[in-house]
Amino acid sequence: MTQNKILVSLGALLFIGMMCLFTVNETEKAIKFRLGEIVKNDYEPGLHFKWPIINNVKKFDKRIQTMDAKPERFLTAEKKNVIVDSFVKWRIGDVTTFYTVVAGDIDQANLRLDQIVKDAFRGEFGKRNIKQLLSTDRQVIREVLIKNAKPLAADLGMEIVDVQVMRIDLPDEVSSSVFRRMEAERERVAREFRSQGAEAAERIRADADRQRVVTMANAFRDAEMLRGEGDAKSAEIYAKAYGADTEFFTFYRSLNAYKKTFTSSSMMVLDPDSDFFRYFKQQK
Repeated sequence: MTQNKILVSLGALLFIGMMCLFTVNETEKAIKFRLGEIVKNDYEPGLHFKWPIINNVKKFDKRIQTMDAKPERFLTAEKKNVIVDSFVKWRIGDVTTFYTVVAGDIDQANLRLDQIVKDAFRGEFGKRNIKQLLSTDRQVIREVLIKNAKPLAADLGMEIVDVQVMRIDLPDEVSSSVFRRMEAERERVAREFRSQGAEAAERIRADADRQRVVTMANAFRDAEMLRGEGDAKSAEIYAKAYGADTEFFTFYRSLNAYKKTFTSSSMMVLDPDSDFFRYFKQQK
């Protein structure tokens, strides 16, 4: 009987001890209440003590959460609609504020944060036109959005880790008009490039024609100079040779004249005593 009492007492003590202890994991934040009043919220991971009945503990996930917002329309500085698809990474910052403001409800926190981020998007996109939104580095927009939304999220006990714009689209009616403007602009640039190309081609063609004329003129000049030098050299050689043996070269020239004359079918009427028939006569 005594042994049974001891076992019951040990069981009761173990039960009471279990009710007095609680654990906080590395992925959790905890708040301890005393009769509904918050008394502590800065628990480190590990084993902690509480009074049964008097104290109760609520735990919250402190890991990074993702709020995937639905695509939303925003007006640009030129009063054009753009459709933005984005998401937000956040985690619990001040767990007491988080519990007090949104009752520790993740869904409620996402709804409140969604409105804050949309207001930040609305304010930032209203300062830029479509061309700036499409050409601006997304990192710049991201940093501005985080800077504007972070203080408001802190009022909810939330810490914004990242805001990312996945896609910026134009409505169909805006897309068609923007496409037409872009097409006209590209066509204008293409015409300008073609005009510049045609101008450059004409300039190159004219320069090539000029160089061709100059080259041919220089070549003709050089050829005429060489031909003149050759003729002069030939005349000089001929004159020297003719002076060396006048009779022989006279005879040689007569033979060439006979050859050219008698190979043609032309008829000539000449005096037999002319110099042409000089070498036909018997020399004495």
